[in-house]
Amino acid sequence: MSSQDEQFPAAAAPEAAAAAADEGMTWWYRWLCRIAGVIGGMSCAFAGLWNCVTINPLNIAAGVWMMLNAFVLFLCEAPFCCQFIEFANAVSARADRLRAWQKAAFYCGMAVFPVMLSLTLTTLFGNAIAFATGVLYGLSALGKKGDAISYARIHQQQKQMDEEKLTGTLEGQA
Repeated sequence: MSSQDEQFPAAAAPEAAAAAADEGMTWWYRWLCRIAGVIGGMSCAFAGLWNCVTINPLNIAAGVWMMLNAFVLFLCEAPFCCQFIEFANAVSARADRLRAWQKAAFYCGMAVFPVMLSLTLTTLFGNAIAFATGVLYGLSALGKKGDAISYARIHQQQKQMDEEKLTGTLEGQA
């Protein structure tokens, strides 16, 4: 066991749980995002490899970028897939400390670049799930939806304030 393996699992787990609790993500939504990231990594890897089997240099560049996207997704979302890399746990712990909107911007931007480089069906479909992972993280950054009771209370208070303003202006005119 290396010194990094001894440091990071004990320190990363409470920080990741605290970051997720601050974001307000439930356990099942966090797992949904992770599973989408792994599936997105697989689709990027296969489509990137398929994209490299061509003579067009832009397709090859987009395919290499897609395989790099797959590696980053695996590294951030499923570090157990990269056990042969020494710094995998450190990168995963750092990625877990990022806010949801930061992950969303990173994953969506990472998925859009190959599509801009070479607009083909392979790049579109290969990056779709990776982009969807970013969208899932973006939706979690928006937060929970409020309940109907609090919205009704706010609406009632707003309506009451509007009525008071209206009666105040009518009394002021008379």
